[in-house]
Amino acid sequence: MYSEIQRERADIGGLMARPEYREWNPELIKPKKLLNPVKASRSHQELHRELLMNHRRGLGVDSKPELQRVLEHRRRNQLIKKKKEELEAKRLQCPFEQELLRRQQRLNQV
Repeated sequence: MYSEIQRERADIGGLMARPEYREWNPELIKPKKLLNPVKASRSHQELHRELLMNHRRGLGVDSKPELQRVLEHRRRNQLIKKKKEELEAKRLQCPFEQELLRRQQRLNQV
């Protein structure tokens, strides 16, 4: 069955027009490659030029100013502390934990 499909495709391939037909007839209009409007835009060209210059200099796209890195690090640490405090508060809200803390405080006082 598979071999029959292959034979049919080979027959169809013989019927299809070849790209060589354009070369022998000078009256036919040759298609032009369409311009990509994004690549043709001035802002895209400037951005591409800037990226190439930064790459040649060895500056990475990921490199950030020191101040920005420090601020992000602080913000990340604050979020982590806040999450830890919330988890600890939830843990202390459990009635079993509260009772254990009360008993531990009584034992420490005695």
